[in-house]
Amino acid sequence: MINDLEQIYSTSIKGMKRSVIRELLKLTQRPEIISFAGGLPAPESFPIEQLKEISCEVLDQDGTSALQYGATEGVTELRQILVDRYKAQGLNIELKNLVITTSSQQGLDLLAKIFINRGDKIIVGLPSYLGGLGAFNSYGGEMIGIKFDEKGMRADILEEKLAELKSQSIKPKFIYIIPDFQNPAGITMPESRRLEIIAIAKKYDVLIVEDSPYREIRFEGKAQKTIYELDNSGQVILLGTFSKIFVPGFRIGWVIAHEKIVDKFVTAKQSTDLCTPTLNQKIAHKYIEKGYFDENLKGIIEQYHEKRDNMINAFKEYMPEGVKWTEPEGGLFLFLTLPENMDAEILFKKAIEKNVAFVLGTVFHCDGSGKNTMRINFSYMPMDKTTEGVKRLAEVIKEEMGI
Repeated sequence: MINDLEQIYSTSIKGMKRSVIRELLKLTQRPEIISFAGGLPAPESFPIEQLKEISCEVLDQDGTSALQYGATEGVTELRQILVDRYKAQGLNIELKNLVITTSSQQGLDLLAKIFINRGDKIIVGLPSYLGGLGAFNSYGGEMIGIKFDEKGMRADILEEKLAELKSQSIKPKFIYIIPDFQNPAGITMPESRRLEIIAIAKKYDVLIVEDSPYREIRFEGKAQKTIYELDNSGQVILLGTFSKIFVPGFRIGWVIAHEKIVDKFVTAKQSTDLCTPTLNQKIAHKYIEKGYFDENLKGIIEQYHEKRDNMINAFKEYMPEGVKWTEPEGGLFLFLTLPENMDAEILFKKAIEKNVAFVLGTVFHCDGSGKNTMRINFSYMPMDKTTEGVKRLAEVIKEEMGI
């Protein structure tokens, strides 16, 4: 080993931090731990038998092509079927507007690579997705947090902040939003708020990045139009993924944007991985084409709806007065808020001793706030274990409250 290793690391790697959630998942691998920490889909939702069938079909019929390098933009058939699905939802897009990525997380990394120089300002929510914050931070982005209300990112605070930055001759690179079943808060932004934010973004000439990994996992309520559709001017970049609605192991995501922006994603991706695995894309395309995707998605929605209700019922039964939580209309997470004088980090250590785990809310706040909050996942654990886990967590909270 050379002597000056620390001196030769890049500025970028020195600014990167290991994912708190990934590290937590290592801690929670013990079988006795009831974990609400990860954003993991339920293993029983994976269509293993159908994938065995389709994998053999793809290899028999198109094996040479499936095992070869592919276009950086992605397999044309998969891109086209995704374009058609989005057009049916109301988006005005063509094939030139969509590029396949190796997971949505790669989309976030490429986004940062394309737009962020060190010191650039990025507008994010308080709270916001840790993977997005990490990607932006690794390229030197400086996050500016905008508080939430029950409708998501507050438009009035956003406008105040953009006006303040403009007075200092500072223009943020983009506004990062997760409008549907937001991670971690579980909030869905109504159309009225989406339109407010679009109007503000246009006024200050700032891009909007719409991260949408959970949109199709809706249990109840009315589906809201995407910010991309409501804008319809090329000022929005939309990110999607199969990780939560199909299988995460395929690592297939995509970016939808104006063709000039898509071209930059293709260029940036070529120096990253050349192309997303062709075999995975061809299997995914066949899976959708045969109707299995929509069939399985209905089952996922029903299953997660039941799991969400089970968790909320357990909260109502066991949680002490003063503890609040969101009740999401879909997705995989809810956000729990403790009384202001409590510290979730202290609770976490005690919770682990009782073999139950969650994610600290502070990791989702770019300003270090949210000390009395925690993110809870309801999609992964079986319902009987969820009930027991909530009971254990409530016991820890009650002990800390002196009840």
